Amino acid sequence: MDQVNVLIIGGGVIGCAVAEALSRRWQDVFVVEQFPRLGMSTSTRNSGVIHSGIYYPTNSWKARHCVEGNRLTKEFCEKHNVSHRITGKLVVAKSKEEEPQLLALLKKGQENGVEGLQIMNAAEIRAQEPHVHGYSALYVSSTGICSAEELVHAYARIAETQGANVLTRAKVEALEPQKNTVRVTLCVGDEQDSQTETVDARCVVNAAGLYSDEVARLLGPRPWKIYPVRGEYCEIRGPRAELIHNLVYPLPHSDGLSLGLHFTKTMWGTLLLGPTAKYVDGKDNYERDRLTIPEFATDVKEMVPEIKESDLQLAYTGLRPKLVPPAEHGIADFVIEPDREFPRVIQLVGIESPGLTAAPAIANHVSSLVAEVLA
Repeated sequence: MDQVNVLIIGGGVIGCAVAEALSRRWQDVFVVEQFPRLGMSTSTRNSGVIHSGIYYPTNSWKARHCVEGNRLTKEFCEKHNVSHRITGKLVVAKSKEEEPQLLALLKKGQENGVEGLQIMNAAEIRAQEPHVHGYSALYVSSTGICSAEELVHAYARIAETQGANVLTRAKVEALEPQKNTVRVTLCVGDEQDSQTETVDARCVVNAAGLYSDEVARLLGPRPWKIYPVRGEYCEIRGPRAELIHNLVYPLPHSDGLSLGLHFTKTMWGTLLLGPTAKYVDGKDNYERDRLTIPEFATDVKEMVPEIKESDLQLAYTGLRPKLVPPAEHGIADFVIEPDREFPRVIQLVGIESPGLTAAPAIANHVSSLVAEVLA
C-alpha cells in the first residue's frame, strides 16, 4: 500500500492552487480528480473575473482571501504568462433610488481594504462606457479578468514541476481514518476499464467543489449540503461586442444569490453576458430548461438599451456550489477548517465565487493547516 504526505481531492482551481502551494514545502503531494480533465466543473465555467473583495462581509474568509487573492492571482498570472488583463469595473446604479446601495457597497469595500474605489456620475459613466445607461457607478480599479482554464492548468503545471502528482479519472470512494493516516480508496479509470487502488495519506484536503459535501460525508454525517445554482451565459461576437469596453455590473442581488447578470469583455474579444442564478435539481444539470435569448435580452436592455436579440448567442453554463438553501437568503462564508472529528482531513466546502480569485490565498491558508497536521 502506498503512503503519501498529502492527497488533495479535486483538480479544480482550488485543488491545483493548493497543490502548487504545498509542493513548495513537501514531497509526495497528490491531486486526484474524478473527471477526465482538470477544472471541468465550476473552475472554468465562469466569467474569469479577478474580483476585488467589495461584496463580502468584513473579516469573512471570502473578503480576506479575495482581497489577498486579487494581488496574488495577478502576480501569478504575470509570472507564469497566464492571459489576463487589469480592466477595472463599473458597478452601476440604474436610478437615484439605487444609489444608497451603491454607497453601502463603497463602504463595505473600504472596510475590506479594497483600494482604488470611486463614485462616478452619469457623465463619467458615459465617458468610460458610452452605451451604458446609469445614474451613478462605483468604479473598482483593481478588478481584472483572466483565462480561467489557463490559470487552472498553470497551477497544476507548476505543482508538477515542483514534484506533485496529478491523476485524473480518479474518484474517491471511501475515507477511513487510521491511527496516523487516512486510508483513501480510489476508483481509477473509465467505467468500462477501472480498478480500485488504496492510498494511506498523512493528510487529506477535500477540495471537491460541487461534490465537497459528498466527500465530507464519507467520514460520516456532516453539517454541510451543497445546493447547485446554475449560471447561464449569452455572448455577443463581432463588431457589436464593442458595445462594452471592459467590465460592467449591476448592483448585486439583495438576497445574496449572485452579483447580478453582468457584462464581461473577454480575453478573446467577445462580450459575455451573465451569469444568471437559478437553483437546479442536480450537479449535472447544465442544460435542462435554459433561458431563452428573449429572456436574456429583457434583462440586459435595462443597462445597455442598444443590445438587440439578434446580437445574442447562447453560450455555456456553470454551477455554483452554494451552501445557502433555496428558501433562505444571505451569503455563506467559505468553510476552511480541519474536520472536527478527524483533523487529518482539511475540509474546504462551499468554495464558490470569489474562489477563482481567492485560490492562492486559500492555498496559503491550507498550507498552514497542513503544516500543523504534518508536524
